[in-house]
Order: sequence, then C-alpha cells, then structure tokens
Amino acid sequence: MQSICQARASVMIYDDTSKKWVPIKPGQQGFSRINIYHNTTSNTFRVVGVKLQDQQVVINYSIVKGLKYNQATPTFHQWRDARQVYGLNFASKEEAGTFSTAMLFALNLSGDKAQEQ
Repeated sequence: MQSICQARASVMIYDDTSKKWVPIKPGQQGFSRINIYHNTTSNTFRVVGVKLQDQQVVINYSIVKGLKYNQATPTFHQWRDARQVYGLNFASKEEAGTFSTAMLFALNLSGDKAQEQ
C-alpha cells in the first residue's frame, strides 16, 4: 500500500436525527491525519484517518466506483454511501485541494477497473 496524499482534517458524519455534522466518534474532535492509500496489486484505494492526538484510526473507508464525492466548500468535502454521509473539514484550502485531486484520481481509476472486468 502506498499513500498518494496526506492532509489534516476533522472527520465528521451527518447525523440525520439532529440534522447536524458530528465527529465520527463521539468526543473525538480535532484533526486527524488523512491518507488515501493505493494498493497497486489490486488497484484499490482507501481513505484512512488516524487521530493526531492518540493515533486512533477514526476512518478506514474503501473508495469504490460510483461513490458520490462533493467539494461542498473549499475546506469541507463530503461523500456518501448507502448508510452514511461522511465529511472532512480540512485544516487549509491547500490540503483540501491535495485530497480532492487524489480522491478524483482514485475514483477515475476505480471506474476504469470496474469497466474492464
């Protein structure tokens, strides 16, 4: 596995009940180190976030074809699957830009792989 990007962001999920963005793990506010990893053998990608404060893994998410990725603001990006909406509140526009470039690259390659099979 090789990291294709690294950024600092707070990892959030959308709580349908309260209609608010909340930390992915209760009481776990603050920045995490977010990487997108590329498994070159299987040509798959994952978003992995590790809390800067205590090194706890807060997100480990497989990027799949058809994932809906949205750059809601220059520093807040989100995506969804069938169960959840995830959000990343980046430390800077530059880090958000680095992440979005890598995410779009991963989505394009994931799509190519799925079409080839």
